[in-house]
Amino acid sequence: MDGLILVDKPPGMTSHDVVARIRRILDRRQVGHFGTLDPLATGLLLVAVGRATRLFPLYSRHDKTYGGEIRLGYSTDTYDALGKPTSAISHLFPEAGALAAAMSGFVGRLDQVPPSYSAKKVDGKPLYKWARANKEVQAKAAPVTVYAFRLTAYSPPILAFEVRCSSGTYVRSLAHDLGRALGCGAHLSALRRLSSGRYGIGEAHSLQEIDELGRLNKAQDVLLPLEALLPEFPKAIISGTACSRLQKNRPIPAHEILKTIPADPAAVQAQESGFYCRLFTPEGRFLGLARTLEGSDSFLPFILL
Repeated sequence: MDGLILVDKPPGMTSHDVVARIRRILDRRQVGHFGTLDPLATGLLLVAVGRATRLFPLYSRHDKTYGGEIRLGYSTDTYDALGKPTSAISHLFPEAGALAAAMSGFVGRLDQVPPSYSAKKVDGKPLYKWARANKEVQAKAAPVTVYAFRLTAYSPPILAFEVRCSSGTYVRSLAHDLGRALGCGAHLSALRRLSSGRYGIGEAHSLQEIDELGRLNKAQDVLLPLEALLPEFPKAIISGTACSRLQKNRPIPAHEILKTIPADPAAVQAQESGFYCRLFTPEGRFLGLARTLEGSDSFLPFILL
């Protein structure tokens, strides 16, 4: 049981709650998730099982797409509908054109300050713990990118939107900052993750479905196997000698690569500088990932499975 399960997270559960449920269903301890969803939010949660949990550094960088609703009229301390109001209620709402124009002002690279009630740490402690202790701390702004922030429907005080953004973007902060820019206050009232990287919500399974398959010992039916993951990177089949080098975390010379299979064009996304490849045995076992070693024709392993 090594691979990825695409879960449609229901409302009211934390991402950790989902992981705990999958652990019970599969009777496996080595389970984790790639990308937190708040309890208010629903939608696509990538849950890794077994050795797939070691792929977090790559999956955590995937862009995300969300659909949701923002309630204009007042802000809250958590920046969403679960929080307490922090401003007077306003009944002065912008016209649709002005609203869309204000939303477009958040498209591009932003230095975003995380919500006070979030897991981002300051001095080793999550912000939400500082907030619950009524202690103010200054969280550092982090660079994020919003590729699109689109108005899809508007019936004041509720606006529906779709946003595509980089990993690490707080949609709650977008809602809060939009309300501040408009002068009427706002908070996130509903959120659903529609995609993460190449995976979409249409491929996800409900916890009930996974639970039922688990009782029938068919949970593997919803598992994307380890060997099928990260098709955006080329597949390099390496020799037995290279496998020995891999075990010692030593560079692999290019001549030890027996065959290279190109990346799936449909899965290729913008990647960091440098060349990554997936390493496989001749028998088809996924061993890990490597990057080109600068100044040589060798590949350096950086994630071993």
